[in-house]
Amino acid sequence: MKELNAIQYIERKPIVKTEKTPLFVLIHGYGSNEEDLFSFANDLPENAHIISVRALHNIQFGGFAWYDINFVDNEKWTDVEQAIESRDKLVKFIDAIIAQENLDADNVTLMGFSQGAILSYAISLNYPEKIKNVAILSGYPESKIIADFNQTADFSRLNFFISHGTEDVVLPIDLGRMGEEFLNSLNIKFEYHEYRSGHGIIPQNYFDLMAWIKNF
Repeated sequence: MKELNAIQYIERKPIVKTEKTPLFVLIHGYGSNEEDLFSFANDLPENAHIISVRALHNIQFGGFAWYDINFVDNEKWTDVEQAIESRDKLVKFIDAIIAQENLDADNVTLMGFSQGAILSYAISLNYPEKIKNVAILSGYPESKIIADFNQTADFSRLNFFISHGTEDVVLPIDLGRMGEEFLNSLNIKFEYHEYRSGHGIIPQNYFDLMAWIKNF
């Protein structure tokens, strides 16, 4: 485990050296840890530097969270201040890891699951000049965390993959579909997939994700 700018992470350095090294940043969901999405690393491009980050907040029963979630009167409550703090710390971390490892600042891919996907939307829409590819796995665009982003910014280089389970009871499919509508309204390039699954990644979802990665 390494640490940079107060964020702990694990990594897989490039297996194949190229003139410019792409960066993949893997951002896990609520209650998980950096090992979760890092299981994808062996299937990711051999010339990429893979970083899997650990969320900033401990959860009482184990695991980590980027921001607190509580359930009050059957309504989900999100600590927006914590979420925005995590969003901004991740942006600074990305800048720092690029500088430290001499990576290609023009070829950064975010891959997030659930909370990590929500943050990936927020990072890429606020800083489209810093991000190229975004994999949204079982997440949605949360307007409070995206906040007042510049809707006239240049989003032309962004490329999204969105996937969601139709039987997801944690983040229902209607939330996932918001992403499709949202990106369309901004003319951002994306591909959208639904699967008959819950809040997770089934094999077909994984195969489609890896096919998307091979094509960019």
